[in-house]
Amino acid sequence: MASLSRSPVRQRGAFSGLFTGSPLQISRRLARSVPVAVAVYLVIVYAIIQAALTGAEAMGYNWQWYRIPDYFYRLTDDGFEIGEIMLGLGKTIALSTQAFLLAVLIGLIVALLRLSGLFIGTRVAIVYLEFIRNMPLLVLLYVFYYVLGPIFDLNRYIASILCLGVFHSALISEIFRAGINAVHTGQWEAAKSIGMSTTQSYRYIILPQSIKFMLPPMTGEVVHMIKSSAIVSVIAVAELTTIGRNIIADTYMSFEIWFTIAAVYMVVTLALSVVVTFVEKRYAVIT
Repeated sequence: MASLSRSPVRQRGAFSGLFTGSPLQISRRLARSVPVAVAVYLVIVYAIIQAALTGAEAMGYNWQWYRIPDYFYRLTDDGFEIGEIMLGLGKTIALSTQAFLLAVLIGLIVALLRLSGLFIGTRVAIVYLEFIRNMPLLVLLYVFYYVLGPIFDLNRYIASILCLGVFHSALISEIFRAGINAVHTGQWEAAKSIGMSTTQSYRYIILPQSIKFMLPPMTGEVVHMIKSSAIVSVIAVAELTTIGRNIIADTYMSFEIWFTIAAVYMVVTLALSVVVTFVEKRYAVIT
């Protein structure tokens, strides 16, 4: 009972702590406060929607929101039918998943090369990273599709997976490198003292321990991959953004479709962001 009686006081003290200290400290606490962040986000979204509504009204735009549910699902004589937007979302998730797995594989190889201590391996990894990180994603996509595609007979879907995988592998390799370097050097010494090779040390000692350091930023990279996948619409890969453009070309419902596509992306990325936040909190004490 005593602990219950103290809990409201403790909660009031924690809330009032937001407004103690210097103005700079108060502003930083407010910026990190979840309610404040949500409020700012809602204000921005409201401003964008209000601006769009004002512009559409000035144009005499005829809203047709009643047609949007048909692009998610339909109930026909043959039963339940999935709409084009949900099909596009499925293609986006499939594309992002395949590209992410490729990025993880390439990123791990590049990170191990850079940490190998070999002159050639280190230089190759550095050149690769500098080239990819300084290349715009759109230009890299054109290189894979219009240059490498005809040479190696790559269709637009495979070119998109390779492009996204290579681009994000540069970012993921740095996550791998940071996670491996975060493992205490004593673990290397212990592995060598029992006669393990470098490969065995990585497999059984270093990589398993580095997972707790890499998992939060790696889950954040999944969110980044989902958002980056929209760029493949410029080469007409059938994913969510391309589906939206095709629907607009048929119906001229520009405002409704783009608002809906943006909302779908937002729901997916926010759901993944919740997972990222959970993972970061789960490993905050360990890291």
